[in-house]
Amino acid sequence: MSQQNQGTGSGGMGSGTVLLAFVAGAAVGAAVALLFAPASGTETRAYVNRRAREARDRAAQAAEQGREVFNRQRENITTAFERARQAQRHAGEGEQEA
Repeated sequence: MSQQNQGTGSGGMGSGTVLLAFVAGAAVGAAVALLFAPASGTETRAYVNRRAREARDRAAQAAEQGREVFNRQRENITTAFERARQAQRHAGEGEQEA
């Protein structure tokens, strides 16, 4: 099986795809709610504004979590490269002494 087909354990969907599906589902849910439970214009605008703020807050939270994961992985990779450089230097020093 190729690496492209192995996926990430979630059916091959990445976090961006999941986030996009969540946002699309929220939008569809909001539209259906408006169609089946109509309210006055003022109430509807307040509802839409509240839901938009909630969606913005969730997106900001998801972005922050993504940045945290990215920064942790960047630190892990940097540490791994530094250890590899040190190992290479030590191996080179051992060859020069021999």
